[in-house]
Amino acid sequence: MAAPLTRAEKARRTRRRMLDAAAGLFAERGWAGTTVEDIARSAEVGVQTVYFTFKNKRALLKELLDTAIAGDLDPVATLERPWAREVLDAPDPATQLALQAAGARRILQRAAPVLEVVRGAAAADAEVAALWRANQEQRHTVQLRFAEALTAKTGGALRDGHDAASAADIALAVLGPETYGLLVTGRGWSPARWERWATDALVRQLLP
Repeated sequence: MAAPLTRAEKARRTRRRMLDAAAGLFAERGWAGTTVEDIARSAEVGVQTVYFTFKNKRALLKELLDTAIAGDLDPVATLERPWAREVLDAPDPATQLALQAAGARRILQRAAPVLEVVRGAAAADAEVAALWRANQEQRHTVQLRFAEALTAKTGGALRDGHDAASAADIALAVLGPETYGLLVTGRGWSPARWERWATDALVRQLLP
């Protein structure tokens, strides 16, 4: 017989249920077309439970985005996660770029729909626009750290005179949700095909 759930575990499961409900509704109806009442109804909780847990719809969207990117509810920074450490510790430049593309694929398979909601809502909502800009800055910070590691592994000899800053810009474009959405969501590529293309694009652009 299973042990009864603790209060903390019950709260965690309820929070997850509300996040999952919001993700489905945002993807189906968009940001403006989804209300807190809709989320509560879909998650089978009271409206006040949603407000008590997240304060408002924008805060819920932010947590939804954070958890979609991370893959869990644990407050661990991207660069401290095992996959990122594996990228930084990769023994050679080509392996590092392949691991970067693989990590981006795993994240975007989870987070691309939420990122598209945020990007779409940013045009009409200043606070969501700030969330989108913060996400772009966070992605750039991660790619810059990876680019610095790549530059060190090549002895500073990146292709066409690229330095860490421009290498980070290229990775931001190739591995961004815009490119993933265009090819996977828009053109029907499989995530695996996108990963192979992204790896090849990074190698061709950055390695001598």
